Amino acid sequence: MEILINAIRFVGVIFLVILVFNLMILVHEWGHFLAARWRGLKVEKFYIWFGKPLWKKTINGVEYGLGSIPAGGFVALPQMAPMEAIEGRSEEPREKLPPITHLDKIIVAFAGPLFSFMLACLFAVLVWFFGKPEQEGTTTKEIGYVFKDTAAEKAGLKPGDKVEFIDGKPVHSFGGLVDSVRWLVVASEGEDILFTIERDGKLLNIPVKAEKPQQDANMPWWKSLFTRPPFREVGIIGRDTPMVGDLMADENFSPAAQAGIKQNDLLLSVDGIPLRCVLQLGEYIEAHPGKTLSIEIQRGDEKKTVEVTPRVPDQRPKEFDRAMIGIVWDLQGKRTLSHPSPWAQIRDAGRTMAQTLGAVFSPKSDVSAQHLSGFIGISRVYYSLFQDKYGWLLVLWFSVVLNVNLAILNLLPFPVLDGGHITTALIESIRRRPINIRLLEVVQTACVIMLFGFMIFISLKDTGDLFGAGQKSSKETKKGELKEEQEVPIKFLAPPVK
Repeated sequence: MEILINAIRFVGVIFLVILVFNLMILVHEWGHFLAARWRGLKVEKFYIWFGKPLWKKTINGVEYGLGSIPAGGFVALPQMAPMEAIEGRSEEPREKLPPITHLDKIIVAFAGPLFSFMLACLFAVLVWFFGKPEQEGTTTKEIGYVFKDTAAEKAGLKPGDKVEFIDGKPVHSFGGLVDSVRWLVVASEGEDILFTIERDGKLLNIPVKAEKPQQDANMPWWKSLFTRPPFREVGIIGRDTPMVGDLMADENFSPAAQAGIKQNDLLLSVDGIPLRCVLQLGEYIEAHPGKTLSIEIQRGDEKKTVEVTPRVPDQRPKEFDRAMIGIVWDLQGKRTLSHPSPWAQIRDAGRTMAQTLGAVFSPKSDVSAQHLSGFIGISRVYYSLFQDKYGWLLVLWFSVVLNVNLAILNLLPFPVLDGGHITTALIESIRRRPINIRLLEVVQTACVIMLFGFMIFISLKDTGDLFGAGQKSSKETKKGELKEEQEVPIKFLAPPVK
């Protein structure tokens, strides 16, 4: 029964992902459709997705359909530009259709990105009203943990340091889209990354050598097709006060349970030392074997101190000898709802797109086209967001970002994209005569091939992420008392009856 419930839940989430994704395509293409109707253009087709139709129906002279390739959509407008490579042959030759003005072309082409932007604004208003969940480890500027033997530790960064600037650029948060520690490290271009940190009320400039995880030199060529180049890192994470997600199996007998620790408790300090990361607690337990710890916890608005004595679980694999307190951590940590203004959301999404494109095209940056994502990657993000208890709020926020990106990308002056149609119309208006139709067909077809080739390329990378080919280094993914598959389950057992 549990397998059936999980299967139904999986199918339900996949349906929601497809629904949200196709809503954005529908609105974008609807903009082209309405503008074309307004300007009197002939509309032949309105399709969601490309390729051979899985379903189609003609209504009032317009063929509506669902394609077989899940990547965007189109409105077939034969008076705009030759797009047979995507839309198929026109029912009526272009030569027999009445000409349209350059302004008509610009309005119709611009309407798609405009509607995507308007949808982003609608989502932004909903996020502003309902809120966006944010966790401490993302919003903070304070370093929570410095990994051993990393560039950050060698340079002298310490837990508790507040990062104010990176390479002279102001830092507003540890994670996030713009002005964050994570992004500024990834997008840095020098051999050293200059951190300006606040420590004991003083500002210090500390250069940190940029590092990238080493890829497997013996990786087969076919696997490299699915693997992205690693990002720069320095070996730090933001402060994230440890939060109890659950207690281990047979929790009544674990040290944490016997001390009165409960789900959703925050662990503020151990023996008077502030806790900034779950890894810190694990290291402290290891460094003080057999010691009873004084842990300050927060439950709601109440704070109290409990005594906990870590011990090795009673049931465990033979090689396991680590003392524990029996907590399964909530890696999301404490989260609060923020209400960013619609303008702030739109602005940050636009800046994210601009900074990403700038990094991709910069010859000094390690960020490349290989790090971009397509339908598979975006769907994976949506699927992950829907798993969260704040799923719809996170989906709304991410949809703001995605629709702004969609609007900006489509306005780039690349043939096939809306910006290409606008550029062509402007060139024709300046030349006062149309571009040779055969030349335009060749250029459009070549660009369609390039575009689909690029989509396949990034889809391979997305697939690699999906199946673990491009996993991040273990330093960034290991956090807390990680749960590993063991032949013998780890448990704390009841003491023997005397």
